[in-house]
Amino acid sequence: MKLKDKIKKVIKNPLWFIIFLNNRGFYLLGDKKYLRLLYKLEMNSKLDLENPNTFNEKLQWLKLYDRNPKYIKMVDKYEVKDYIEKTIGKEYIIPTLNVYNSFNEIDWEKLPKQFVIKCTHDSGGLIICKDKNSLDIKSSERLINKCLKNKFYYSGREWPYKNVKPRIIIEKYMATEEQPELIDYKFFCFNGNPKLLYVSEGLSDHNTAKISFADMDYKMTEFYRKDYKPFDKLPKKPENFEEMKELAKVLSKDIPFVRVDFYEIEGKIYFGELTFYPCSGYIPFKPEKYDKILGDMLELPKNKKEK
Repeated sequence: MKLKDKIKKVIKNPLWFIIFLNNRGFYLLGDKKYLRLLYKLEMNSKLDLENPNTFNEKLQWLKLYDRNPKYIKMVDKYEVKDYIEKTIGKEYIIPTLNVYNSFNEIDWEKLPKQFVIKCTHDSGGLIICKDKNSLDIKSSERLINKCLKNKFYYSGREWPYKNVKPRIIIEKYMATEEQPELIDYKFFCFNGNPKLLYVSEGLSDHNTAKISFADMDYKMTEFYRKDYKPFDKLPKKPENFEEMKELAKVLSKDIPFVRVDFYEIEGKIYFGELTFYPCSGYIPFKPEKYDKILGDMLELPKNKKEK
């Protein structure tokens, strides 16, 4: 979010200033108080942690009370590849070119013409390089260094990120001439069962990105996200759609909720990432009733594991 947009929010409601201070590492509020405040600001509704009903409320509950240590590895963009290899197989992993602790360690001479740079611990550190010779290295350095300093946990209290080591991972560039924009197939899995997905394209640019929800027959649903443009019609159904569903079941086994992301590139499935709290639990559903409908799909664990 740009500085001018932050200023506008603070002017509209000074409580946003507390949120922005927390995002900068000024730990002013405990997790419960912070989530209650942010939920009120984002959703214009009181967060009910004692009897959560909606999907977004239940994601906040899971942040606080479903603290399985294995989630830490599963959200780390580098470490998760070992988990994927052991769980469904190495053939689904996008190749890693290298991993670094700092930007200065990158050996540009050894990199191919095209590649993707990510930070392992957040969702903002992404650089898609289509031509190394025209890459603005200084600008890339500023972005990556900013992301390395960012404690992603502070902004949404998504606790698995609290202990993820900030690193830089460089991956193989996977887009092709036939498929210049990769399409994400993001499966919403409830207690090991994928029940819906959303299809997205062009997420590197919010202004042109598209997202639409689909059911397990790959038919577009009537609900959508208000913060993204929907597709006029869904992209062509993946050839390996049924296999994606089976893989999503394996990867989401024994987990109350997790979103499992895949790509299909030249007829092959590739794993994207695992996300426990989509949109950090502030998805703006339209119509709003689907927040409750999806909430009914999510059965919360009986045992709390708050720390």
